[in-house]
Amino acid sequence: MLTPSPTEWPDRPDWAELLDNLQKSETLAAIVIAAWHIGLYVARTLVEQQLNDRAQQPTSWGQCPVCGHRLHSKGFVPRQILTLVGPVSWRRRVGRCPQGCRGSQSAPFDQVLGIEAYQQSSLELVRVGCLLAIFVPFEWAAWLLSQLTGIRVSDDSLWQWVQRYGQVAMNRWEADVESWQQGQSPVVETLPDELAAMPLLIAADGVKVPLRPQRGTPAGKTVWREVKVAVLARLSQRVNRKGKPVTRLKRRRLVAVLGDLPMFRPRLQLEALRQGVETAAQVVWLSDGARGFWGLFQTCFAHLATGILDFYHAAAYLWQAADAYHDGNPARTPQMWFERLRHQLRHGYVHRILDELRWLSRSPNTAADTKPILKRVHDYFDKHRAHVQYQKFKKQGFPLGSGMVESACKWLIQQRFKGVGMRWSEPGLNRLLHLRVAWINQRFDSLFSQKSLGLPLISPNR
Repeated sequence: MLTPSPTEWPDRPDWAELLDNLQKSETLAAIVIAAWHIGLYVARTLVEQQLNDRAQQPTSWGQCPVCGHRLHSKGFVPRQILTLVGPVSWRRRVGRCPQGCRGSQSAPFDQVLGIEAYQQSSLELVRVGCLLAIFVPFEWAAWLLSQLTGIRVSDDSLWQWVQRYGQVAMNRWEADVESWQQGQSPVVETLPDELAAMPLLIAADGVKVPLRPQRGTPAGKTVWREVKVAVLARLSQRVNRKGKPVTRLKRRRLVAVLGDLPMFRPRLQLEALRQGVETAAQVVWLSDGARGFWGLFQTCFAHLATGILDFYHAAAYLWQAADAYHDGNPARTPQMWFERLRHQLRHGYVHRILDELRWLSRSPNTAADTKPILKRVHDYFDKHRAHVQYQKFKKQGFPLGSGMVESACKWLIQQRFKGVGMRWSEPGLNRLLHLRVAWINQRFDSLFSQKSLGLPLISPNR
């Protein structure tokens, strides 16, 4: 039977109460919860013992930053901080300038522990809070944190954590881009040989987000701005149960920018270099017909990538022609003509579509108001002739639709930033967006510490 040990827990009268609760628990769930409380109690006690023991070690005092005199110890001062195992307290030496200079107080042991003056929450707790906040609203994240850990923090505290470490993520991106633009080669992510042999896909799209018109107040009409999103991934081919080839994305990385193309372009280029765009056996660019994205393709990737125009966007252009042209023949409805053109487009006969549109746009039998529409559709496909060779692309195993980046726009942006009643300040959205992208790109933990803060490597399922 478990009994309290006065030797190990001399100053803990509540230890006996915890054990008593465990022994009185009847159901399995109650026993587990009681044991969990004991585990947190033991962990907190061990942490406090470690801190108090280490604080007893000799302290090397530096000089006063104001007058240069050597700091003198003023004895032990208590310190408390909220951690993942609860609030922990210890006593450590604090030194001050013998001349009484203002701002000379120093606590060297705090620096050894990596905590700042007036810091109230430890880093591993902040990390978990930020991790929850990138998925759900701050109020829900605070509730989930209390349910999962028993630690209660306000949603305002979570917001402040996200602002701080989101800014760290933003600053890191800006520093990386600046270093690359100054000629420093980026570090290419290491890939297994199997992944390195796969084609690299780059797909781009945009999605609108609701912003407040003025910072600091929710008043006013919503301002809609576009977040430009790109997905970079390796294309894997497998055969499903029906014997048909299916494309899957491997090693997915994202770039997202609230801003214009000049802001988006260097980040996309840098991430492409990190993903091995210069050494990939094949590179595929896939997007809808937005001129800005295709201008970006021509500028940065056309020399090494195959460009693919989203098939469904191309089909929508065909419908514009079919819907506008009416020759009076009841046997040929716009829907029938559209389906025939779409079939030709899908199976590599874009030249037939171009010939037919050119002839119809010049025919005297075509209505005058229809000719400009037909010509515009013709010119569009003529411009993208190399990007709509869908039969060829399909044989190469390339995707024909930009569904993967549209999906990324939904779960990256819409699910978190476009909830009912949500409107964001630009800095607030930017910082949370950078945290979400860092998590997706597996660079989240490094924002908090160079050492892993992830919870246990040993699975409880074993």
